[in-house]
Amino acid sequence: MGIKRIFITIRNFLFSNVNKQFLIFVFFLFLSGIFWLVITLNETYEKDIKIPIRVVGIPKNVVLTSVPVDTVRATIRDKGWVMMVYLYTDRLGTIQIPFKIYDRGRGTGVVGTNDLKRMIEQRMELSSKVTAVKPDHLEFSYNNGECRRVPVRWAGRVIPDQLYFISNVEYLPDSVEIYASKEKLDSIRAVYTEALNFVNFRDSLTIDCQLAHIPDVKVVPDRVQIRFYTDVLTEETISNVPIHCLNLPKGKVLRTFPRYAKVHFVAGVSQIRALRADDFKVVADYREITESHKEKCNLYLREVPRGVSHAVLDTKQVDYLIEDE
Repeated sequence: MGIKRIFITIRNFLFSNVNKQFLIFVFFLFLSGIFWLVITLNETYEKDIKIPIRVVGIPKNVVLTSVPVDTVRATIRDKGWVMMVYLYTDRLGTIQIPFKIYDRGRGTGVVGTNDLKRMIEQRMELSSKVTAVKPDHLEFSYNNGECRRVPVRWAGRVIPDQLYFISNVEYLPDSVEIYASKEKLDSIRAVYTEALNFVNFRDSLTIDCQLAHIPDVKVVPDRVQIRFYTDVLTEETISNVPIHCLNLPKGKVLRTFPRYAKVHFVAGVSQIRALRADDFKVVADYREITESHKEKCNLYLREVPRGVSHAVLDTKQVDYLIEDE
């Protein structure tokens, strides 16, 4: 009885005089919408439609070295209802480029505009027309598996905060394989990342980045991880650096006063702990001493460890004595 009462209530509500008028209005609104849609879809439209494309039938010993175009943009003209099919269904599918047919030899292949249009039109209704294709032609390059391994290097702007510096850079992986023509393989010495832009950091920085594209070169892998290790810059002095003598004849001994040199420099805190006096090389030149006949000899800082900057001698001239052994 409850369900029957609800049904009667709904029926009386829907078929009351006011609601009858509303239902008639909705019906004619729906009908006019259908007429409008039919008229609209019967008009002619021109739309850009993206169509997937790929090269097929690639021999096992061939490696595509160019970045393959994965879609083409075709401008198609037809009735609206046909365009709806192209836009919202997989009617056009994927255009397949047979490698063997379009291979020109010498590591290149080209698909012209007319061939692209023909491949697209084969998948369309007879009433449809292709008015333009972008790109207007396709090119691909390849080699027969020749490759070499080259190191990875970063490019761009990576600057830590003040009083910090980059103490070490680590690449994962530190090298990649490149596939290209023999001429390009011989000319490429390293593969660089896309331009990086990181500034004012203090802690070590880890970046996952894309490698820069090189025309007609395939890079495997095409992404790397780079870690920039930072350290705090500080000034330090090493006082017991031995003084060596250049061009010293056999049987002669150069004695300097003092015997050791003092070197001021700037380096990272972690590096300073591992530095020794022997890591620096301070020299005097016997030939210069004998030619100048001066009371003091000049000292030169010839070698400093990697990562050390602004290294200077505390004293650039010292007293000396030349003796026989």
